[in-house]
Amino acid sequence: MTSIRRRTLTLIIGLMLLGLALIGGLNLHDSNHEITEVYDAQLAQNARLLQGVMRMPLASKEYAELYQAFNTALGEAVPRVDGHPYESKIAFQVWSRQGEVLVHTASAPALHTPPAKPGFSDVVDVHNRHWRAFVLEDKHNGLRIWVGERDDVRADLVERIVRHTLWPNVLGSLILAAMVWLAIGWGLKPLADMAATLRARHSGSLEPLQLTPLPSELEPMQAALNRMLAQIQEVLGRERRFIADAAHELRTPLAVLKVHAQNLMETQSQEARRESLEHLVAGVDRASRLVNQLLTMARIEPQSAVPRASAIDLAATVRDSLAQLTPWLLSQGLELAFEAGDAPSPARLDPTAINIALNNLVSNAAAFSPAHGLISVRLARHGEHYRLTIEDQGPGIDEAEQGRLLERFYSRGNDQGAGLGLAIVKAIADRLGGQIRLENRPQGGLRATLELPAA
Repeated sequence: MTSIRRRTLTLIIGLMLLGLALIGGLNLHDSNHEITEVYDAQLAQNARLLQGVMRMPLASKEYAELYQAFNTALGEAVPRVDGHPYESKIAFQVWSRQGEVLVHTASAPALHTPPAKPGFSDVVDVHNRHWRAFVLEDKHNGLRIWVGERDDVRADLVERIVRHTLWPNVLGSLILAAMVWLAIGWGLKPLADMAATLRARHSGSLEPLQLTPLPSELEPMQAALNRMLAQIQEVLGRERRFIADAAHELRTPLAVLKVHAQNLMETQSQEARRESLEHLVAGVDRASRLVNQLLTMARIEPQSAVPRASAIDLAATVRDSLAQLTPWLLSQGLELAFEAGDAPSPARLDPTAINIALNNLVSNAAAFSPAHGLISVRLARHGEHYRLTIEDQGPGIDEAEQGRLLERFYSRGNDQGAGLGLAIVKAIADRLGGQIRLENRPQGGLRATLELPAA
């Protein structure tokens, strides 16, 4: 992509040249108009001066001598020696009433008949040269005075004026373009400094940018880059925590699996081998649950992530999720009861997050429920919030441990647990703008209440 400096300079120079062309066109038009007006006035003035000379009160013989003196003087003019080169391009003629040429210059064009119409006109002579002429009719003396000037005199003057005006403008435009180039470079220097700073940074450096002084136009860019670097640091931190947690939590299950595998290889008894296989399968199941919970925690951990909320019927969402858990609960010898009422429960929540939270809460209740126990799930609306309550008939929790049950990797009374289920539920509640509470039931068991906003 073209650089900002080149694009800006191209636009500025283009507009400058366009303006120069428009100004040059206007200058040419105005110069032509003004030169035409001035030279036409001179033609008319010369015609009237010649008329005044021709009106001198002389006798007929003296008039003839006057005309002869005019013609002799005009014929002796040598422009390149004692005159001006333009003399040959300016001419006049005088005709009598009978059409006889009384006075004319040597450079006057050959006209077959005197022009009949007074005033200004454009004439082309026999040599195909264009003349601008003025005809003055003197009816008192029976004279027709013609004063003309070749067009190339005016064209040459216009060309000189335009040339003398254009070249300084062109030279000034080039100088101005160079100054604009340097000015744009100076103006973009902070941006170039920022780019140089970014190029000089180590590829693994995620420290925020602190460029000073910084123009106000670049402050949003620096802020956006710093936000992006902070997000990258957060993502890398989550990845490091996930790897560290996974390594820490999988170390013991893998060691146990290795022990069971070694026992299976060394045992000779069929009963001991079967027992080792059962322990091995149970260990694999525990490791699988641990991996799944670690992955779930990694997906929902970023607190800044915006949940993909959509309009849902919360009761229908909970009912569908419980329907998927019912076969597993029945296989564990447990019963499930759900109470929500028939009224719709509209909400704007992420249904996937609701399913994950409910699965973890029901699984936690099932882990502590006695054989043939009942797990009760209730959904009710309280103002602008919904309360999803899960109750079991287990032993409940100690008051001293209540604050730690929501911590990651803290497990109490469940050898198969990884200590992530309730931590996942808390992360989902925080992400959806709700909260989770744990309390003992008066009749025994644990009550987990997930409170969620309706909107």
